[in-house]
Amino acid sequence: MSSQFNLPDVGEGLTEAEIVSWKVAPGDTVTVNQVIVEIETAKSLVELPSPFAGTVESVLVEEGTTVEVGTPIITVSAGSVPDARPAPIRVVPAADLTETESMVATAERTATADEKPGAVLVGYGIKGHVASRRSSRRSTTAIPAIGEAPEGARPAQRVARVQQPIPGLPVIAKPPIRKLAKDLGVDLNEVAPTGLIGDITRDDVVRHADQAKVFHNIETPQWAPVREERIPVKGMRKQIAKAMVASAFTAPHVSLFVDVDATRTMDYVKRLKASADFTGVKISPLLIMAKAIIWAVQRNPMVNSAFTEKEIIVRNYVNLGIAAATPRGLIVPNIKDAQDMSMRTLAESLEQLTLTAREGRTSPADMADGTITITNIGVFGMDTGTPILNPGEVGIVALGTIKQRPWVVDGEVRPRFVTTVGASFDHRVVDGDVASRFVADVASILEEPALLLD
Repeated sequence: MSSQFNLPDVGEGLTEAEIVSWKVAPGDTVTVNQVIVEIETAKSLVELPSPFAGTVESVLVEEGTTVEVGTPIITVSAGSVPDARPAPIRVVPAADLTETESMVATAERTATADEKPGAVLVGYGIKGHVASRRSSRRSTTAIPAIGEAPEGARPAQRVARVQQPIPGLPVIAKPPIRKLAKDLGVDLNEVAPTGLIGDITRDDVVRHADQAKVFHNIETPQWAPVREERIPVKGMRKQIAKAMVASAFTAPHVSLFVDVDATRTMDYVKRLKASADFTGVKISPLLIMAKAIIWAVQRNPMVNSAFTEKEIIVRNYVNLGIAAATPRGLIVPNIKDAQDMSMRTLAESLEQLTLTAREGRTSPADMADGTITITNIGVFGMDTGTPILNPGEVGIVALGTIKQRPWVVDGEVRPRFVTTVGASFDHRVVDGDVASRFVADVASILEEPALLLD
């Protein structure tokens, strides 16, 4: 008996997707929820798990081909009925396990015990247990088994330690982590893993990476050997082009700019970094900018609206979009209900959003229903710009680079940290006075963050 796996709708209203790479081939054995293919939609790169267990009979769509939702893409034989039951857990006496095997078995038992029915692939039931395919490939002397501590250690010390990579041995890293490492120019063989079973996590890669490579061209490449290159306009690039044209030629843009003395913002960021309440969280001026926009939206709700031919929808919540530059192009995921978040929670959300975007794991749902957007062009060393509105929104704010400049304070010229705030609005909804008040409110927070305490 064989079953076909049809391309599912992995997002709201998805109509087609491109097959980027197959993770299995005819003859391979697959288990329920094993990743079998990577696809690219108009919004994101998505890994599809198998809803069947069995043997791959045939791959029906070649890599690089765009197909419609519902198209059969692979056939699997034997045991092809969607498995809603967890696989049995193999219990092995502790005395028969090596230290690493004990740790892996404990991790699998913990994961299975904690697993609850949640989000599943549409139409294929509850996911079953997936046995770990990881093996002992790293040094195990530095990591105690889960739940065990080194002799004499206090309970609080029962955590996994960083392992040193062993030259010549394969690394343990998931496909998205490998892709992130490739995008950032990181050699995984040089990364010290901190995962519970010796695997490399995304934080390991980001810590190891030279972050300047994300935003600056470090090396000048040789001229390409071909005279011209032709890149098909499809997937995300096609969606970006379509959205930008629709925005630019549908909404009448109006832009405003203001220079801001952000010295107190920089001081505030420095204090937050030193605060015990923000230990382990990345703090940057973008966090203060995000808080400033939320505060200014509350005072000027029309900049957080949506325009239709029949009505203007004023949204009394903030799904804060953050324009993110990724290897696949510009995307705008958003933080849902940002107005209800504390400073720390918002900082954590910004950090998670950035890491997820760089890994190419941003889901269509994360990019839907945004209400207003920040584009942080300052990371590229730019002072300001005239950003184009994200479709469905009537306001977007650009944060320029923050650097020391001569600034007049009390009649004297002093060095101050100065930035430029730029913003674009849909003039069908946002009048000049509202736009001006909004930008002035954002600037006032950057000049004096203490206003957030009111």
